Amino acid sequence: MNEDIKLNHIELSSKEESLLDQETLAEKMELIVEKLPPEDVTLVEIMDIVGADSLMLVTIFMSLIFLVPVSIPGVSTVFGTAILLIGITHLFARKLWLPKPIANRKLSAPKLKEAFKRAIIWLHRLEKISRPHRLNKLTAEGGMTTFNNLSFILAAVLLMAPFGFIPFSNTLPALALIFFALGMMERDGGSVIFGHVANLATIIYFGFLIAGGGWSISQFIG
Repeated sequence: MNEDIKLNHIELSSKEESLLDQETLAEKMELIVEKLPPEDVTLVEIMDIVGADSLMLVTIFMSLIFLVPVSIPGVSTVFGTAILLIGITHLFARKLWLPKPIANRKLSAPKLKEAFKRAIIWLHRLEKISRPHRLNKLTAEGGMTTFNNLSFILAAVLLMAPFGFIPFSNTLPALALIFFALGMMERDGGSVIFGHVANLATIIYFGFLIAGGGWSISQFIG
């Protein structure tokens, strides 16, 4: 992480760290949500709570917010940019760097907590789909890892596309990111496949949106 960025050290206690090692992913997320500060929170603080080394866990945490309708200024820009940088970091096996405007942008913690608590319900359901070490050839080191990382980056770019006001435009790429992160964390090729399917569905959906918009403009001009 950029050395110029000052961490606020909202740390988990040893008991809470032990719980993070033992609980399910959804339960880990619930514990992390409870540790958010009462008023405003920055991306640096979130990463300090989750653990900057757990980049896939951070990705799942930030993607959850897009599974439910939410209106919090700056969330899509901050979280979308961070996830994109995580993808690039993972691809090149580098240390994560965050630009100061993204890292230190203040977001409403109460609104985030409310949205996360609703989204965690979906995470409980998605967890049931995941199986560690399933189809592990799809998560093998080498070409497959590179392909999966590039697909992860594509999902982050699709998440940042300017269609946020249209239903499901953020949900589909967020699902892709969650599945990719689950697959990479648990060596689950099945989750990775779901990630690729969600990416494809997003591209098709955006294609229809663009085609429909072009048709509407041509009808208006004509």
